[in-house]
Amino acid sequence: MSQVTIEIAGRSFEVVCQEGEEEFLISAAAMLDTEAQKLDVSTNRIPESRMLLMSGLLLADRTAAMEEQLAAIEAPAAPAADLAAYEARQRAADIEVAALQGRIAELEQRLHETGEFNERTVETLQDERDTALRAIKTMVERVEALASA
Repeated sequence: MSQVTIEIAGRSFEVVCQEGEEEFLISAAAMLDTEAQKLDVSTNRIPESRMLLMSGLLLADRTAAMEEQLAAIEAPAAPAADLAAYEARQRAADIEVAALQGRIAELEQRLHETGEFNERTVETLQDERDTALRAIKTMVERVEALASA
């Protein structure tokens, strides 16, 4: 263990730390001293414990602000990846919808050409329509989910 004397707001403190951590402790004490200097400690109206508490809170506030800034910088990376994945899924859904619309048009054309209008043809058209509607609904849900994220 090493003993280091640090100075905060003109007051000396004896602090113990692990061997090799002296420079880190001195650096941390300098940061705390900078915050303490912002307080009105020159008149000694602030008790030592309050001065240390307030200085620590100022440092914690600054650290929290920096963490928020870092999170804001890192945040755009995830939505960009999500957006690329969404766009790929949307293109696949668009292709599926187009194929289903083509199939429906084909069945309707055949119906008009042959004049066949039986239950099986109607059921087939309804099934194709329902499949297309499900694909469109899924696509809309994905868009809404991404918009709310």
